[in-house]
Amino acid sequence: MNAILTLAGKEFRDGLRNRWVLAIASILAVLAVGIAWFGAAASGGLGVASLATTLISLSTLAVFLIPLIALLLAYDAVVGEHEAGTLLLLLTYPLSRTQLLLGKFLGHALILAAAIGLGFGVAGATIAPGAEGMPLGELAGGLGLLIVSSILLGWAFLALAYLISAGATEKARAAGLALGTWFLFVLVFDLALLALLVGVEGGGDWLPWLMLLNPTDGFRLLNLAGVDAAREFTGLGAMARGDMFHPSALVTTLLAWILVPLGLAVLRFRHRAT
Repeated sequence: MNAILTLAGKEFRDGLRNRWVLAIASILAVLAVGIAWFGAAASGGLGVASLATTLISLSTLAVFLIPLIALLLAYDAVVGEHEAGTLLLLLTYPLSRTQLLLGKFLGHALILAAAIGLGFGVAGATIAPGAEGMPLGELAGGLGLLIVSSILLGWAFLALAYLISAGATEKARAAGLALGTWFLFVLVFDLALLALLVGVEGGGDWLPWLMLLNPTDGFRLLNLAGVDAAREFTGLGAMARGDMFHPSALVTTLLAWILVPLGLAVLRFRHRAT
């Protein structure tokens, strides 16, 4: 355990030196403030719109940006060390392959969590003074849920990035697979689900359950669960009507999206030829 924590600390310090935390947090904060401030533009004005609209806008930003950031952060975690010739050196240290992978994953997870918390935290502090008529307690609760669920979403794609990196033999191939993964889960999956919804007679009561096969949809549903009015603004909420998905079940699904790919990455790395 000490070896894992030591390696995680090294990865986190490297991330600070490379300004990953500052860069990610700055991007999230600037875009979040801009999206929230122009939320009322559709009605011909400027300023923070309703709580539901604001949270939907911020969760949409998270769905597009956080998976991409997580994949780009760690797609070369293993294959990059291999190409640089440092993987053999790391494997000579008194730690197992499992400890090596988990330590690097934990370091990247801390970098991502710190950046997301800082970015959305700064955005929330900037939005709050202009959110006239919006209960600050509800805003804080919604942003808190958004931050926690965004961290889980980021860790899920971080685990997918490690799974890709542990099996790739070249950084270029790993980068292509990472972008393909983002494209599949963020864009293609929902379009395919929409096509099924249109094509299946009666809507298909089983269709909403397919959303659990996509961590981004689980993230959306978790954030919508805390805002009843948000269901009026999205077809996703209409598909998952009522109490079909309990928040605890959605959190469990996101945790599974972290643990399963990470476990597969560990198995793949154990059998990887160096």
